[in-house]
Amino acid sequence: MAADYWVRTMGADDVADVERLTDAAYRDHDLRLRRVGDPEPAGRTPQRARAWRERAAHLVRHDPRGCWVAEGGDGLLGAALSLRRELTWVLAAYAVRPAVQGRGVGRRVLEPALAYGAGALRGMLAASDDPRALRHYRMAGFDLHPTMQLRGRVARAALPVVDRVREGSLGDVDLMDSVDRRTRGAAHGPDHALLVDHHRLVVADRPTGSGYAFADASGAPVLLAATSRRVASDLLWECLAGSDPGVAVAVRHLTPANGWALDVGTAARLELSTSGYLALRGLRPPAPYLPHGQLL
Repeated sequence: MAADYWVRTMGADDVADVERLTDAAYRDHDLRLRRVGDPEPAGRTPQRARAWRERAAHLVRHDPRGCWVAEGGDGLLGAALSLRRELTWVLAAYAVRPAVQGRGVGRRVLEPALAYGAGALRGMLAASDDPRALRHYRMAGFDLHPTMQLRGRVARAALPVVDRVREGSLGDVDLMDSVDRRTRGAAHGPDHALLVDHHRLVVADRPTGSGYAFADASGAPVLLAATSRRVASDLLWECLAGSDPGVAVAVRHLTPANGWALDVGTAARLELSTSGYLALRGLRPPAPYLPHGQLL
């Protein structure tokens, strides 16, 4: 099988093709594992596709040895994008074209991405329920922690008054990196500049604790880190307060270690369900912490 495709480093010219590959692969996964009552899986909107390409280009630029593709005579067959921040390795994206799954493409394209993490003390990735991918992660030494998500429209009457949370900027990077190191063992570094271009940033810096959160256009947090549960709860409430009353929000990648977020979601009348895994190597589930799906 190795003769009809090869694995190489991913370049900037591959970003658009990899975005389309991952979109098709993830939608195929959602269709195969769709549960009764789940909405019909849909591909990325043009806006989400553009944001995905910008994140991928960011990784190719900052972590060229961590991004790989498998290519055959008719185009790309698979991709694995990873990053290293200090002593933490993160798998940001991993996908195989649906038509060639089961041929070893996934294993071969994942191997060099994993090798990029050699020497890293910690590893992280957000995993779906795909049994084939989960097998690869477990064989690579990752512990699999089931995760939950909160979804729905925020009950406006439940919103509390939150004090001492302010709008943030790139001037807060040192604070954010310090909180990152305390919660997940490594700073996000250059990833903060990427996130601040696309998301609202709110920051808390108090004598009793500090933290930050990035929220998307719906008001859902895409990344949140804090040094105390009280600060984390206030940041989550601030994100939810910025949501559109008519639009559902989703708070994803919740581990049992972050019960404070479940308390906030319950009070906000959001519905709780299980969804995927947080795969970790060399660390326990970070808390208080809500990881980014790609940059973790």
